[in-house]
Amino acid sequence: MTTAAEREERLSLISRLHTTFPEDPEWPMPDQVTQDHYWAYLKTCHDVGGELDTPKTYENKEEEHWELMTYVLCETLGWRGIWVSEERRRIGNVDVGRPIYLGLPYYARWLWSVGRVLIEKKHVTWGELTDRLAQVQERYAGLPAGTHLDAQPKFQGDGSEVVRNRHHIEAVGIGDPQRFAGLADPARFALGDRVRVRNLPAMFYTRTPEYVRGARGTIAELAYESPAPEDETWDREDAKPEWFYIVRFNQTELWESYTGPANDTLQTEIPERWLEPA
Repeated sequence: MTTAAEREERLSLISRLHTTFPEDPEWPMPDQVTQDHYWAYLKTCHDVGGELDTPKTYENKEEEHWELMTYVLCETLGWRGIWVSEERRRIGNVDVGRPIYLGLPYYARWLWSVGRVLIEKKHVTWGELTDRLAQVQERYAGLPAGTHLDAQPKFQGDGSEVVRNRHHIEAVGIGDPQRFAGLADPARFALGDRVRVRNLPAMFYTRTPEYVRGARGTIAELAYESPAPEDETWDREDAKPEWFYIVRFNQTELWESYTGPANDTLQTEIPERWLEPA
């Protein structure tokens, strides 16, 4: 079990390592890595909750045309069985490195994932994709900023031989995660149960935030049944569904330095494998 103070110290170390250089003595050489540094290096790019940061003003942003088109493109790839959304999140939001994660706009990372998935699943080659990108760039040359080009596909492909997952067939007319209903074992926890988030190594990918690992909370809702993100992200069609829960935490339980009202709470969604009785 970790305490709020231990979690804050770990997150503080992670934040400092993201912004220091090898000359900094806190950034160890490979033969000097401690257990704390090892856990910090396991941290995935997208799990940024609780890390140190400068204050920022929250502002709503209207989606731009290219962002809306990117969303449609990615949803279509999911509906047609090319990927599952968790797979896209990992490739677009995690396996990119911290500079790209923080430096590119949100939907630019979605576009990044499109190219990677299509190449890795052998739907296109790197040469075909980059040649096509160069051709589109040439079409934009000299046009005013914000110009929207009409699509000019070279041909209509034959999708009958494309390898697809089962999700786009099994979820038709049902939805996801509704299609997994009744496939998980009986829920281990009930509404109101006290639970602790397991302090597991989060290698490669997870959706369970660092700042709740080791913390105690209360089951606020049984959400649905689905494969856990850590399995679904690699498109494991044989992954067994499990229950997901909405867990409510007291903020003072999460943060050693929390100065808000004592009854402030935070809720997050966590799969069953991450929970144990408190």
